[in-house]
Amino acid sequence: MLGDVRIRGQTGVPAERRGSYPFIDFRLLNNTAHSGEIGTKKKVKRLLSFQRYFHASRLLRGAIPPTPLHFLDEDYLGQARHMLSKVGTWDFDIFLFDRLTNGNSLVTLLCHLFNTHGLIHHFQLDMVTLHKFLVMVQEDYHSQNPYHNAVHAADVTQAMHCFLMEPKLSSFLTPLDIMLGLLSAAAHDVDHPGVNQPFLIKTNHYLCSLYQNESVLENHHWRSTIGMLRESRLLAHLPKEMTQDIEQQLGSLIKATDINRQNEFLTHLRDQLNNQNLRLEDAEDRHFMLQIALKCADICNPCRIWELSKQWSERVCEEFYRQGHLEQKFEMEISPLCNQQKDSIPSIQIGFMTHIAEPLFKEWSHFTENSPLAENMLSNLTRNLVNWKSLQHTQPSSGGDSHSNKINEQTDQGTENEEQTTNEGDTP
Repeated sequence: MLGDVRIRGQTGVPAERRGSYPFIDFRLLNNTAHSGEIGTKKKVKRLLSFQRYFHASRLLRGAIPPTPLHFLDEDYLGQARHMLSKVGTWDFDIFLFDRLTNGNSLVTLLCHLFNTHGLIHHFQLDMVTLHKFLVMVQEDYHSQNPYHNAVHAADVTQAMHCFLMEPKLSSFLTPLDIMLGLLSAAAHDVDHPGVNQPFLIKTNHYLCSLYQNESVLENHHWRSTIGMLRESRLLAHLPKEMTQDIEQQLGSLIKATDINRQNEFLTHLRDQLNNQNLRLEDAEDRHFMLQIALKCADICNPCRIWELSKQWSERVCEEFYRQGHLEQKFEMEISPLCNQQKDSIPSIQIGFMTHIAEPLFKEWSHFTENSPLAENMLSNLTRNLVNWKSLQHTQPSSGGDSHSNKINEQTDQGTENEEQTTNEGDTP
């Protein structure tokens, strides 16, 4: 069944080949819009993913790219190294870091963090193989996406690093916990197409059939990550049982970012905290808090300083609007928050921050016992909310209250229409 988009390794967990989830080619959509199909999976794979797959694969074969991966002068390298010395600070500017690393923020950051946390030594990882794997991950993000790209993945990874260092959590974490946290953050949106799940369903994308319309994007990110781990053989030297466990835990972490499960996780976290049932000595409870940490990292943009938060907000809304323009062009119903004429950036941000971000980060602060970082994040969120409300008042009315209600209602119902807005890193 759909054997050409999945490979099965020795561990038995299905994994997708790299490039199996290509860019959405709207020439195909245009040709088949009235038939309700976007083309066969073989057509999609052949027409859309060959060049990207070939380019990424030749890196593994040892072919030298036309431009070296880290072709930087000493001044830029020195500034990047200086920034890495402050990678645990919440005001870390990932946009500047990406420029200083010549667009290789994710690879550079992960190599540094794996070394800083002692993971290379602990798991006896080959540095060259690790670098190749990280290049694969970085290459499988689409730079054409305004939001869902490798810079977002690097930003989420940096946030995850900060959360892993929280005193309430860090003293209980094992090296495996830390590696899982960093890997899941780096790969949580890999190969994202820049459109949400409802769009894929409307266009009959073959991945919707593969995953039966259930957490399509999250499942794809996970299975793609497994495929890259196996292709790179990064963990091939570890015991089979251990690699099986790593693959399953990565899936559990990445799938936790599904907006369908937002209330499930939030309710469980509140219950655990209110009843004082969390026992971080237990692997199960630690894993749950890693899931919460990843969810927080994924939607932490409203908690950054205004200068950074505003950039992320504009990027994700641009991605929303691009989808809306495509839906309008092909005479489909425009998805919620994707209508540039009706959905203003301030109104989207206010609804998201009020109904999605704030409740989660208040519980995270509760968990950390109001740590300095948690208080800083909530302070930033409050200031940013005030700023967006101020900007909303200076713009013509576009139904901001209705958009806020839309986010709230759809979150309560656990629908995937807001998948763009939260779990897939579509953090308004």
